Amino acid sequence: MPLDSRALGAVLHEELTLHSTLCRREAGAFQQAVRSGDEVIVACTQERRLFGELAEQTEGAVSPVRFVNIRETGGWSQDARGASPKLAALLAAARLPEPEPVPTVTFRSAGRLLVIGPVDAAERAAALVGDVLDVTVFTQGPGAAGGAQERRYPVLGGRLLSLKGWLGAFDVEWVADNPIDLDLCTRCNACLSACPENAIGLDYQIDLAACTGHRACVKACQVAGAIQFDRVSAPPRTERFDLVLDLRPGAATPTFAQHAPPQGYFRWDGQDAAVLLRLRDLVGEFEKPKFFTYRQKLCAHSRNQEVGCSACIDICSAEAVRSDKSRQQIQVNPHLCVGCGACTTVCPTGALSYAYPAAPDQGAKIRTLLGTYAAAGGGRATLLLHSQERGQQLVEELGRAARLGTAHGVPAQVIPMALWHTASLGLDVWLSAVAQGAAQVVVLVTAEEAPQYLDGLQAQMDVAQAILQGLGYAGRHLQLVRATSVADLDAALKGVVAARTQGPAVPARFAVAADKRSTLDLAIDHLVAQAPAAAALPTAIALPPASPFGDVVVDTARCTLCLSCVSACPASALQDNPNAPQLRFVEKNCVQCGLCATTCPEDAISLVPRLLLTPERAQPRVLNETPPWGCVRCGKPFGTLKAIEAMLTRLSGHPMFQGEALERLKMCGDCRVIDLYSAQNESKVTHL
Repeated sequence: MPLDSRALGAVLHEELTLHSTLCRREAGAFQQAVRSGDEVIVACTQERRLFGELAEQTEGAVSPVRFVNIRETGGWSQDARGASPKLAALLAAARLPEPEPVPTVTFRSAGRLLVIGPVDAAERAAALVGDVLDVTVFTQGPGAAGGAQERRYPVLGGRLLSLKGWLGAFDVEWVADNPIDLDLCTRCNACLSACPENAIGLDYQIDLAACTGHRACVKACQVAGAIQFDRVSAPPRTERFDLVLDLRPGAATPTFAQHAPPQGYFRWDGQDAAVLLRLRDLVGEFEKPKFFTYRQKLCAHSRNQEVGCSACIDICSAEAVRSDKSRQQIQVNPHLCVGCGACTTVCPTGALSYAYPAAPDQGAKIRTLLGTYAAAGGGRATLLLHSQERGQQLVEELGRAARLGTAHGVPAQVIPMALWHTASLGLDVWLSAVAQGAAQVVVLVTAEEAPQYLDGLQAQMDVAQAILQGLGYAGRHLQLVRATSVADLDAALKGVVAARTQGPAVPARFAVAADKRSTLDLAIDHLVAQAPAAAALPTAIALPPASPFGDVVVDTARCTLCLSCVSACPASALQDNPNAPQLRFVEKNCVQCGLCATTCPEDAISLVPRLLLTPERAQPRVLNETPPWGCVRCGKPFGTLKAIEAMLTRLSGHPMFQGEALERLKMCGDCRVIDLYSAQNESKVTHL
């Protein structure tokens, strides 16, 4: 790699010494560094294991060691000679502190494994892991040749009713809808020989459609007592397991059909041995970060038993998010959550936020990458966000292909940044990156992402792009690149580099906040201030339906100012006026959740996604108002003219509201009681 240590050192403000054979002849330099107490950055990920072991074996080693890849990500590109600004940026970002720890989710597994499938295949799979795991087989047919004659594992059978849970807590419910108890059966085959209808197979289950009730099998099984025909009507049975290995074909398996099944559940086609190796390791206690934080007060999901926003529920590929209307909120199961962060990306209010690493940590990394890149003389930086699994692998494969001359490699102005999952960053961080100097933000997705993630990411990108275009920034600043091969990625990055975009003249320097709406406000304010045609900006920018910004339009002819929308609004965008019958609106607060529209009994509210650019965006404005209704007895206002008139119109034909009863509806609460009491007294006097 054509590395210029002097130029890199000037950007990083320290003297650098280049070690080109560090893992061989110059390993002593690494050992000396880890004894120094200073943090050590190793710009080689290939020998991560070697350096880790070397640090452990070095007496007096106290320095923390971190790794960063500058080889496949830029040093082995056809643009390597111009990649020094990017390499400096990657080295600078590697020096940032680790994110603060967050609460963890604990799994405990004693190794109780349930294998579901044909008895022969299930017992073969069980034999491969039975020395480590406590295996139980749930038979789903005989398979090709039936089960082995030797009983090595407990066997359950019947109709599977439900399977739910996660690593260490899978609950299985089934009905033993066959007369033969497989756990009692000795596989002596006497029942098969005795059955005149050949209704019993090598799975040792009875075909009840073929059985005519001779019960010869029962007599043949008197010693074992495994056959009882009254067992079919027994109640469902339940049992708990730590792990599940499902051998049934995916199309025939309704269990855990979601894209991201729970941890501890594996499907196996009998080919990939890595699945069994992972199973064997899942005994003990395990922890993972709690990837999300939830603030119910901000949640726009439900109010007054009405559902407004369900974006997080719709996009979750692990089915970890569900609606809890009784508590006016969502529920997120941390054991099922896989940490993709898609729910936080589509959440319009920031009620769900990504906790590890949090948005401020990711924002600090992006700001460091872009700032260092610009300070080193780099221009038109493109931020390439990819997953740390298949995305990282594809970037590294592209670098190796460039080294062999079969690909161009990662271009000099493309800065890769690995994420736990590509769906974990969204509108707020993307727009912040553009405001801070990124010419483009590219999200690389491969075959590992759920289809709904791609739709959600694209919808959010369309909103961000509409804002940028509305502000006059030329070009496409956000792209979703779909690649499954080196050739796909190489071609896509060439197209990205060829594109031309216009960004802010002065990059922003604000820090990404933990609150999503605050970050969006900072980014949009900077982009508006730096807009190319600031003097000719439109009043408002029309946005796609997925927008978290917008207006509320009220049909004043239908609205009765009941103010049910005010109590439903989770963001205080809709407000009343304590001094007058008014419905007021602060557009800056609106998240377009739709709760106001679903709550309105008059169906008088509609949403208009847009971004208002005038100062009125942050100021209350009146959407509807009406004169107050004064009590016909005392004159005190107690409602609105339209609301009382609508009530009188609707109840005038009701038999309970005729004559004086209808007139009392025009009175305040106090006068209504007085009038009713007076009428009752007059009635008593008349009767006497």
